[in-house]
Amino acid sequence: MTDTAGLSIRPATADDLPAIVAMLADDPLGATRESPEDLTPYEAALKRLSDDPNQHLVVAVRADRVVGTLQLTIVPGLSRKGATRSIIEGVRVHSDERGSGLGTRFVEWAIEQSRADNCSLVQLTSDVSRTDAHRFYERLGFTASHVGFKLQL
Repeated sequence: MTDTAGLSIRPATADDLPAIVAMLADDPLGATRESPEDLTPYEAALKRLSDDPNQHLVVAVRADRVVGTLQLTIVPGLSRKGATRSIIEGVRVHSDERGSGLGTRFVEWAIEQSRADNCSLVQLTSDVSRTDAHRFYERLGFTASHVGFKLQL
């Protein structure tokens, strides 16, 4: 898909990994948990994602440059009368593209793809420290309806 601003959204490839990992590491949280200098674990993860039809790892490209990434996971379930839901993860926009509308276009893409995959619910989590992201998601119609929990393994 391409919009009038020359932006395309397409599946990520191995050639995109350096740019993706750099964006994952380019914030206070990512800087402590990502390792752009060693792509080996990311290559293995990309292979797992690529082999799973319920995973959509995409990049946004403008002028032949990766400027964003997003992962969309499709989750079949029993609750909600057997509803399928999607989970938006790892949304990152290159620092010089922030404010360009790319984040909005990315989430719109994820919602469109979720509908195409017959999902009845789109959900996401956002670290409690990301207050700007919370305002962004609320502006797009998401509601902070649940409390999330994590257990580090």
